[in-house]
Amino acid sequence: MVENSQVVPVVTIGENPVKLWGLDVSERVARIARASRFTPADTVPDGPAILSAAAFAWDPAWFRHIVNRPGMVLTLGGVPALAHAADANQARRIAEAMTAGVALDQTEGMTVVAFETGPTIENKQLRKRETPFLLPLRKDTVRQLERASYFGAYKGVTDLLTKYLWPEWALVLTRICARLHITPNMVTFVGAVFCVIATVLFAQGHYWAGMATGLVFMVLDTVDGKLARCTITSSYWGNIFDHGMDLVHPPFWWWFWATGLAAWGLAYDTATFWWVQGAIQGGYVVQRLIEGGFMRQNGMMHIHVWRRFDSRFRLITARRNPNMVILFVSMLFARPDLGLMAVAWWTVLSCLIHAVRLVQAWNVRARGGTITSWLSED
Repeated sequence: MVENSQVVPVVTIGENPVKLWGLDVSERVARIARASRFTPADTVPDGPAILSAAAFAWDPAWFRHIVNRPGMVLTLGGVPALAHAADANQARRIAEAMTAGVALDQTEGMTVVAFETGPTIENKQLRKRETPFLLPLRKDTVRQLERASYFGAYKGVTDLLTKYLWPEWALVLTRICARLHITPNMVTFVGAVFCVIATVLFAQGHYWAGMATGLVFMVLDTVDGKLARCTITSSYWGNIFDHGMDLVHPPFWWWFWATGLAAWGLAYDTATFWWVQGAIQGGYVVQRLIEGGFMRQNGMMHIHVWRRFDSRFRLITARRNPNMVILFVSMLFARPDLGLMAVAWWTVLSCLIHAVRLVQAWNVRARGGTITSWLSED
């Protein structure tokens, strides 16, 4: 973030009656500005400013990128869409071009980036490198923009279900929630209820019903975050609520899956119960500690974005969703007991791989190297 960001106003140039996710363009820009601790303004100041043309809609990642680059102008079809004017003269010229919907006639002192050239930027928040969306905001482009905005809010590095199975389902639900003015926290609360119901069903050995209920929770767990990012309504407490649920509930699912085996006549003996739970619960904690330790030692960079291997391994590492795939397969053979054992072994193996990567990172730093994400490589 640039220094003294509070004094650099953010101004929407022009008017546009078309709304995106139920927000008019000036309100959307204002929310993006406030989320980054910038100040929205109604008029172009006599000095530096961040200017956004009302005729366009863009990914918030562009805003986070441009605020640290005074003089940068992002264009579409030659017309300025988003710009960081370094001084009053630049602000005046850029605002005039935005108002008229024409290209800049003078670009001295500016860095003009044409969207058509496909510039890519690293989105550290969502662990990906991409060309964020920029499109004209018209009635005929709203659904295209909603789709681009929704997928732009998706993490690039995540598990296989979230990445490949949930997106289309969650997009429909996100649109419905936005139309009905349902807040992300409401979605998180409803998801929490389904999570608890799934836990109770697992404890009673109703595995199919529990997985169906858990499926609803897992999809809603995607919806709340996407809704918050698309409508620019992320909040500190909402983030705590959502991630707190994600962190706390998996151990309960695996514990009560084991106790529910009695209803199937497949209960573990005492020794088996404790080694399975020890491997899963202990491995869950250890894996989280490894990830946290890696982040603290490497500038808060996540272990899963270090190298391509780490990002690919994140698809299947022993987290809730990949574990549920294992349990689902075991249910196809009516062996929930073997499924949980498989989860235990996979957790141990995942922990071992993470531990090896942590040691490898230590070795790189010990030899004077630096740990950087493959996503930051141009």
